[in-house]
This record gives sequence, C-alpha cells and structure tokens, in this order.
Amino acid sequence: HLNIRLDEWRETDIPQDALDGLNTSFTDIRDAEVKAIIRFAYNQGPYPDSEPDASKAQILRHIEQLTPLLQNNADVIAWVEAGFIGAWGEWHTSTNGLDNIQDKQEILFALLKALPETRMAQVRYPANIIEMFPDPADAAKARVAHHNDCFLSSDTDVGTYERDGVITIERDQAYLSELTRFTPMSGETCAPNPPRSECSSAIREMELLHFSAINEAYHKAILRSWDADAGGCMEEITNRLGYRLSLIAADFNEDVRPGGLLNLTVNIVNTGFASIINERPLYVVLVAQDGAPPYAVNLDIDPRRWEPGTTTVTAQLHISSDAPEGNYRLALWLPDGYESLRDNPLYAIQFANENVWDESTGLNMLGTVT
Repeated sequence: HLNIRLDEWRETDIPQDALDGLNTSFTDIRDAEVKAIIRFAYNQGPYPDSEPDASKAQILRHIEQLTPLLQNNADVIAWVEAGFIGAWGEWHTSTNGLDNIQDKQEILFALLKALPETRMAQVRYPANIIEMFPDPADAAKARVAHHNDCFLSSDTDVGTYERDGVITIERDQAYLSELTRFTPMSGETCAPNPPRSECSSAIREMELLHFSAINEAYHKAILRSWDADAGGCMEEITNRLGYRLSLIAADFNEDVRPGGLLNLTVNIVNTGFASIINERPLYVVLVAQDGAPPYAVNLDIDPRRWEPGTTTVTAQLHISSDAPEGNYRLALWLPDGYESLRDNPLYAIQFANENVWDESTGLNMLGTVT
C-alpha cells in the first residue's frame, strides 16, 4: 500500500523534482517485482480535528500533474484509492468543504480520466457510489470500486454503512456484493467489535464482498483474534484473499499428428473470495523437450470472469503440419496484462496445486503430449 503524501503542496503545484522522485519510487516497485495499491492524501488525520486537505482546484491541478506518472506506471499499480479528500484521503472531514457529492464526483471523474482504462479507483463510502451510480453494473463499467477502512469495526463500520443517521448496511452490502464481483474490494479493520469482527463473521462478509486485500498491520487486536491460537481463521483468510485457482482435472489427447487437432478441457476451481481483477491473457503452451521456443496460443477467454466456484475451459488447437515430432509439455499460462511484465514469471498466476507450477517460466503444467 503506497500512501503518497502531498502535504507540502496543498497550495502550490507539485515541483518537478518531487514528481521525479515519485517516478523513482515506481521504478523501485517494479525492480522489487511487486505491485502497489495507491492513495494520494494531504494529511494523516486525525479525526475529528483533521489537518488540512487542499481546495478542489488544487486537487484537480495535482491530478493533472500526476497523470503521466499514473499512465506510465500502471503496470505496477494494482488499483487506486480515490484519496485526496479529507482526513487520510478517506473522503470525510474535509477542511475545504469537499464533503458533498458534487465535488467528490468531479474529483473522482478527474482521477478516472487520469488513470489508464486498465485500472480502477476505489471510493471510501458506498452511499457516495450509490448516489453516482444507482446500478452497480454502471459503477463497475465506470471502473469505480470500494474500500472499507473500518471493516467489521461497529454495527455501521464506523459510519461506512450509515447515511443521515440511518443504518444502511443491508442496502449497501446488497449493492456491494454485485459491484465487487469484478472490481477490487480491500481496506482495513479499525477496532475490535465482537462477535462481528470474529472469524465466522469475517469470513462470511469477505465472501459476500469478494475481498481481494486487507491491511495486515491494523487493527492488531482483530488480527490477533484471527490467529490460529484464537479464532483459527488467519490461514484461511490469507489463502482466500483475492482469487485462489486450483486445477481439478485436465483432459486432452496425449498423442496428436503434425497437422492434427489437440482437444483440451480443463476444470478449474476458484476457492478465493474474489475474481481476478486486472486484465490478463490466457495461453495454452506446448514446450518442446529439446529446448526449442515454446508454441503458445492466446485463447479468446477472459479469466477475470472466473468467479468463486468451478469453471471449465475448452480449447481446440490446430498443430502445425511442420511441427517437429517429439514429446511436449502442455501448460496453461496467465501472464501479466502489460508487455513490460509479460515475461516475468513472478507476475504470472500460479495455480494452488502442488507439482504444477514451473517457477522459471510461470507456466502451470498439465501433462505431456506426443
């Protein structure tokens, strides 16, 4: 989680040397072979007497300045939290009067325009999303998602599910359960609230809301309650955050003539809370035993639609008539969607099965074809 603080420039442009420094930070992220969830903010709270944020005009100017940074480094950005407004950039307690839907919408839409179309922006409060997009399908199409920074922490998640004194958790979670099917859901807990913050409730709500990530550093008391000696669900939560794909079975003809057809059916189960969020291709790959370049076919299948549950993938590959005879390893490959990371196996999806993953190539091996 990369919290980018803009405190020094609440009333001025961001200087070029600071923008250059941010670009270096993204280079470091790329060199470390990870990705980041991004948030821009002007303070570290506190609540309710927050340090200042910036005016709407200054925020829009900063988004304009940050656009090249976001465009050029989208490959190592997982998604972006809308940020900018109020305490911690959490869309409340604005010292510049931005706690209204008109200003929030204008800032959000400017941020979405600054981002490449491959990346989404999370909004802190479901009520704000619902005001802008009454239909969750329209919010998903607009690349708008949700993050909850007081997950499980009161009957309303400390105001997350409350509007004008009315508790809205039933309405909001029904909406979010649809929105989060194909958009990122993340956040953090902020206070113990048993029994709701305990294991059974936590897992039930993570399933309902399709959680992809949660802060592992806060709130410590809730996290301790999930550890094996207490609640016993930390391992399950860790395994199931985001997607978790496992191979159930792969059926294919093990012998095929040059010029013939290879018929493949693969059954996969996703036991994670969520779908794959960002776009990536799906390839069927044949790897020759003699070290020749692999033969890869990009399937017209979108793996982001592999929701929790089982999925069947079918493919029919025409083998070239001049393909050398011999033994080939058959694999599925789900590399990163960006060319800059395509050949780095650490960014490819690894199935949860044992003895399937080839860490040197990022391939999930299905078997051998002659």
